[in-house]
Amino acid sequence: MSFTAPQTWPTPPAALPHAMLDLPPNSARVAVAGLVLVRQRPGTANGVIFITLEDETGVCNIIVWRKVYEKYRQAIISGRMLRITGRIQRETAVCHVIAEYVEDISFMLDELLLPQASQAKEQT
Repeated sequence: MSFTAPQTWPTPPAALPHAMLDLPPNSARVAVAGLVLVRQRPGTANGVIFITLEDETGVCNIIVWRKVYEKYRQAIISGRMLRITGRIQRETAVCHVIAEYVEDISFMLDELLLPQASQAKEQT
């Protein structure tokens, strides 16, 4: 019988703060969320998309393979804020999340403009 230590990081669907990306082991399945800073599709990358997300703790590099891009194309192209579920890929000090599922959560930004959101913020 083997003992497995409990995970000390949020697992999907909860989003892992980018500052905690060094905690999960390589290949662990995680979810991250943040504002889209950069989308890159280099001609030499054979259809791979690179996305940089930012949350209040830092940035996260996302790799989207062609098959995943085709499935979630609309969210990847138009999303201002995304939640990505995928696997950690760590090589030396560089960490990426290999996207498996992409969700456009831009509507959450729009909710910040609602009157009740600003009133609740003022009360805290």
